[in-house]
Amino acid sequence: MTKNLYFYETPVGKIGLADNGRAITDLFFGEDSPLTEYIINETELLKSAYKQLMEYFSGSRKIFDLSLAFEGTSFQQKVWKALLTIPYGQVRSYKDIAKQIGNEKACRAVGIANNRNRVGIIIPCDRVIGSDGKLVGYGGGLDIKRYLLQLEGVL
Repeated sequence: MTKNLYFYETPVGKIGLADNGRAITDLFFGEDSPLTEYIINETELLKSAYKQLMEYFSGSRKIFDLSLAFEGTSFQQKVWKALLTIPYGQVRSYKDIAKQIGNEKACRAVGIANNRNRVGIIIPCDRVIGSDGKLVGYGGGLDIKRYLLQLEGVL
């Protein structure tokens, strides 16, 4: 399936947003997208997602109101839905998320699902930290994770 993709400048650098015509499917940091399945086309849905991202970066938006397409295993989808419940300005550990989805021993699998989240920031995987409180892994890099958590007043 071909998706629409458009790149935007943001406070964390260039971000690519993609949709399938009905929902947001991807958010890329930089221009590292596999362009084979995408056409460069700025849709109304992508404009709306960008507008909401910029409101988030300005501090005026705490919750995104966008249709999202979850493309992953049922376990990954459970994790991503759990991430959507983490309130703005709060963090959870991988273990917290594992408990929330009913599988306390799945911390590592939660980390892998977090890593496979294709819609970072909007599905706030940046709000997941290590049990020791340390910032660990983030698709956009730890500098962006730190920036997002500082923006939300966590750090």
